[in-house]
Amino acid sequence: MNELHQLTIHEAHELLKQRKISSVELARSALKRIAEVEDKIHACVTIIEDSALRQAEEADKHISSGDIAPLTGIPTLVKDVICTQGIRTTCGSKMLENFIPPY
Repeated sequence: MNELHQLTIHEAHELLKQRKISSVELARSALKRIAEVEDKIHACVTIIEDSALRQAEEADKHISSGDIAPLTGIPTLVKDVICTQGIRTTCGSKMLENFIPPY
């Protein structure tokens, strides 16, 4: 099998549905890959590993109960132009470099 971060969304979904991999494994793979390349590509302004892993654990609970929508358990990045309550959101601007939205 490819590295988990190389799976397509469809491939990852099928493996999650079949319980051959877990959401936590996918999240850890994505976080590991981000750590490997972030210094070169500068794609992520804020990385919240603990939240990603908590959400992956929740997704695994849903999946184990048979509740799996197409994106359940799939790691996702949120572009830094979307307000994320309590998480630094800069919109790529020096003026907003320390902005933490209340909503």
